[in-house]
Amino acid sequence: MIHIATVHWKSDRWIQIQAEFLRRYLHNDFRVYAWLNDIPNAPVDSFYYHTSEPLKSHAVKLNILADIICASASKPDDTLIFLDGDAFPIANIEKLLVENIPSRKLLAVQRLENNGDCQPHPCFCATTVRFWREICGDWKKGHCWKNRQGKNVTDVGGNLLKILTERSIDWMPLLRSNQANLHPLFFGIYADAVYHHGAGFRGKFCRNDAASLIESGRSLLKRRPGFVRQERKATLREIKKRNTQLSEAVFVEIKNAPGFFKRFISGVASNYLANFDSAELS
Repeated sequence: MIHIATVHWKSDRWIQIQAEFLRRYLHNDFRVYAWLNDIPNAPVDSFYYHTSEPLKSHAVKLNILADIICASASKPDDTLIFLDGDAFPIANIEKLLVENIPSRKLLAVQRLENNGDCQPHPCFCATTVRFWREICGDWKKGHCWKNRQGKNVTDVGGNLLKILTERSIDWMPLLRSNQANLHPLFFGIYADAVYHHGAGFRGKFCRNDAASLIESGRSLLKRRPGFVRQERKATLREIKKRNTQLSEAVFVEIKNAPGFFKRFISGVASNYLANFDSAELS
């Protein structure tokens, strides 16, 4: 049995999409345990367990859903998958799991492209109920690592990284495998098996964008110190606008073309927006 913990926040737009891809690429029995905040009358399938308790912390929601799964699973070797609301399989992930669990204990997306994030990320993470119980898994942030600028950062998955490191557990990172990139972080394919849209429920801006903005600010400071603040605000607006436009364009294609991801894997991603040329999409 496969148990899936996921979170949808203030929007039902990903619920049916995620369910359709799960049905398409999971061949064994599975059940989804979903946290649905501020989504009245959310359309859910019969395989859903869902709650809408007003809790804000994404990590705590995942921890609670994992506790529910661990308490209700009939077998300790049942598969436990954590999946962001805007993420879903695009290939036979059961083959990936059978080939790597239990020898690697835990598989998870690692988003090194997000300014050096090295922790397991819950957009996709797979393990067993038994192993999650053994390590008392925890998705909360707290434990730090150094980003590419040498500064300490933490985020969701930080404490899980600490647990795995302290116990010398050889977990398996699933890395970005896009051959075409519309954005350095968003619209990611991992191990040619999982798609993560990125920022599906929040503002379209990430630490990778922030690092680029800071770097451009340093360059501006040398050339026009009196205009740096204005330039950075304008650049920030443009980044958010571009990311939002791309996000909506890709979302439309996801709804209309289930094989949308093949363009990212093959490297033949055409322009999603007329005002972006091929050089910007490489």
